[in-house]
Amino acid sequence: MSTRREHDLLGTREVPADAYYGIHTLRAAENFPVSRERVHPELIKALATVKEAAARANQDLGYLPADKCRAIITACQEVARGELADQFFLDAYQGGAGTSTNMNVNEVIANRALEILGRPKGEYTTIHPNDHVNLHQSTNDVYPTAMRVAAIRLLLPLADELAKLQEALQEQEAALAGVVKVGRTELQDAAPVALGQEFGAYAQAIARDRWRLYKVEERLRQVNLGGTATGTGLNAPLKYIYLVNDYLRRLTGLGLARAENMIDTTQNMDVFVEVSGLVKAAAVNLHKIAGDLRLLSSGPRGGLAEINLPERQAGSSIMPGKVNPVIPEMVSQVALQVMANDTLIAMAASQGQLELNPFAPLIAHALLTSLEMLATTARIFRTACIGGITANPERCQELLARSPALATALLPYIGYERASAVVREAEVSGRPIKDVVLEKGYLTADELERVLTPAAMTHPGIVKDIKQELGKT
Repeated sequence: MSTRREHDLLGTREVPADAYYGIHTLRAAENFPVSRERVHPELIKALATVKEAAARANQDLGYLPADKCRAIITACQEVARGELADQFFLDAYQGGAGTSTNMNVNEVIANRALEILGRPKGEYTTIHPNDHVNLHQSTNDVYPTAMRVAAIRLLLPLADELAKLQEALQEQEAALAGVVKVGRTELQDAAPVALGQEFGAYAQAIARDRWRLYKVEERLRQVNLGGTATGTGLNAPLKYIYLVNDYLRRLTGLGLARAENMIDTTQNMDVFVEVSGLVKAAAVNLHKIAGDLRLLSSGPRGGLAEINLPERQAGSSIMPGKVNPVIPEMVSQVALQVMANDTLIAMAASQGQLELNPFAPLIAHALLTSLEMLATTARIFRTACIGGITANPERCQELLARSPALATALLPYIGYERASAVVREAEVSGRPIKDVVLEKGYLTADELERVLTPAAMTHPGIVKDIKQELGKT
């Protein structure tokens, strides 16, 4: 394999001649072979866009010649489109507060720009990764800025997917509105509810998540680009600081703004903790809904079996005919991972020291992974599960008819003492509660039919009207 020789402050190394990466990337790859997880591609794309904004600002101010700037911009745009992805292979878990990833991007852009100019890779006297691609920048301002850009780009699709999931749940709320079933508190029979009402509650929870995430995007708009090493702006001209942020806003189409206190934005990562906390809240709701669906669909003979989930695949290598609730199970596993990532983000953010947090790569990887996974999970949950759920109304009615929950619905008409006696006798005799009520003459068949309608059992304000019609006091 042919190589080229590159040097840094530690010495010289042979780099593959056709590689766009350089010596800094090579050393990082050797130092951090700890997992099979790479730096998130959205972070790489965001870094490339930040580099393009810097190149444009530097050209406008006369710091970069036009030909070099055009080549750098073209290379940045290619990386931002996801090209040259095989050159970004560094492990997500790395020391240096993101310096390895920043230099990886600098080297790839520099060598691709050299290629565009017809120059050999590694000819850094023409275009240098630090002196040209990283001009007026530091890892400590471009990396946190790219983290914010990447997070916003992943946050908005997640909010959109949650909006679609909310709509799917609302459709089920309407479709299942007439199916009355046993409500359960602490997994014990409770007052009757409509199956549609349960789905309506799910939809409302997801609606809160949707709006939380739409709003929290604003918290990510303050960037420290131009703050360089510690947020003071050392080595960055004042005109550049304003111009580079203008360019970044235009290139991303996002409402980004230079932070008023760039030292704060450089050293503190609490905004990512805040965002992650709301992502975790969405994961909590998804996990709860998925758990409910698994329980409601349990069976088909030995469980509740009040609903049917879409059958996705065979469930056992030994038990014929078994079908598992694989989609809700996947949703719960992703939700648990997101919750774990949130804890990890909080711990990493708390470990910042003085002017910098060295654990930014960990925060970036955990947050971006959570955002991407949860958006995909919400889409699969909606398309492969929620939309295909059907009810078993006969099963719901069977369970309700024998449940003490039915006596709770009769309470306003026959009183607590009679209702308690009915429940006890029904349990001892094994007969439905309705039969016991009729036998004792507490209500007629017509009256029972009136008070046990879905509306009467599941909506407030109707009991009073029925009692007046029946002459019950």
